[in-house]
Amino acid sequence: MNKAESQAMDLGKDNITRLFFKLFFPTLFGLLSMAAVTAINGAFVGHGIGSDGLGAVNITVPLWMVFSGLGLMFGAGCSVVSSSMLASSEPEKARFHVAVAFSFATLITVSVSILVIFFPAPTARLFGASDHLMPMVRDYLIFVMPCFVFQMWSAIGLFIIRLDGAPKIAMWCNIITAIMTLGGDWLMIYVFKRGLSGVALSTSIAIITGGMIAAVYILFYARQLKFKLRPILENHIKDVVKSIVYQCRIGSSSLLGELMLAILAFIGNYVFMRYLGDNGVGAFGIACYYTPFIFMIANAVIQSAQPIISYNHFAHNLDRVYKIRRLLFATALTAGVFLTLVFLFLPKILVHFFVGETDPAAPIAINGFPYFAVGILFFMFNVCIVGYFQSLELMKPALTLMFLRGFLLLIPAFILLPKLIGISGIWLAMPLSETLTFIVGIILFSKIKRTNP
Repeated sequence: MNKAESQAMDLGKDNITRLFFKLFFPTLFGLLSMAAVTAINGAFVGHGIGSDGLGAVNITVPLWMVFSGLGLMFGAGCSVVSSSMLASSEPEKARFHVAVAFSFATLITVSVSILVIFFPAPTARLFGASDHLMPMVRDYLIFVMPCFVFQMWSAIGLFIIRLDGAPKIAMWCNIITAIMTLGGDWLMIYVFKRGLSGVALSTSIAIITGGMIAAVYILFYARQLKFKLRPILENHIKDVVKSIVYQCRIGSSSLLGELMLAILAFIGNYVFMRYLGDNGVGAFGIACYYTPFIFMIANAVIQSAQPIISYNHFAHNLDRVYKIRRLLFATALTAGVFLTLVFLFLPKILVHFFVGETDPAAPIAINGFPYFAVGILFFMFNVCIVGYFQSLELMKPALTLMFLRGFLLLIPAFILLPKLIGISGIWLAMPLSETLTFIVGIILFSKIKRTNP
């Protein structure tokens, strides 16, 4: 890599601890700002519209997770591939993979969004909306769908921006989006009285703004990874398809991670509706508002470590990989223990942030949160272990863990545990799935550690 193309942060030479936290804190603040938006937005909806509003929004969570998963898949895949190209002093190839990721993800997102906009009611029914919640879900979808392509640009762009050496830009993309969402939601609910459709509209405007900031940086200001269509046009279609497949393979575990959350929301909504009705869905919706906090913190840890791991792995700087690995898991342990204690001992405070004491969903959530907390630490570790495998392009163990979490364990747990131990079993489905996955993850990690850094 020549001097003109050198990064603001030298992934191969800078002190590991300083480098990690230089990436971690902007990433954490940026991602937490978005998680905070989700939570505060839920509080506005819960107090200003009621538990029906929470339930309606929660019905759409799987759709959000699918798009978020696609963004993470292409973002993580593109980041790992581009890291290897930069480590090999091939910036042109890195820019080619960036162009492919943005172009293909945009095509997919626009196509699906158009379908949902034209068929909102069937989509709402597909995701489990009851007759009572149908009108709210339908209106929410119509107003929110236009923003998804910009969400995709932001999701992919933040990976690229951090790899390009500008983590603070990535942070501000999220913070500006968060501020606009909060201000817009407050105005729509309490000033203009527009209800859930107003919330969807303000959310869309904010996400569009964040996506445009990311796009402008990558189009005009990126140091090494500037987006240009020319690399796609100059390469054979076979090379484009090969890049898509390669990125999807590497990033597929990230997609499955988000799909796991989508399945958690999708199956959880159905199970809670069956056993506890709309109030149960509202209670579960509160938990789903907090889940992004946990997921974002875990993502901040692994996304900060990933460019350092990938770059040094492909550059054969194994000592640096060992050091960042230790720092990665120490940070995950600290964050996981803290979050577990909060959910165990402060469930009333967490629940009443969203709904009042008299709301019928409140006692259901308060009783359920301590059960839910059991799985948080294992959730953190699983996200980081999968991300570590992904950074080394060890896709088989990464995909194995994600299939366990999202499909092979979670779905049976949701179905069987309520039948065996009652309502608490619904809340324990995720903890059981994460705990068993963690055990398998440790076994795989121990085996791989003997042959890989």
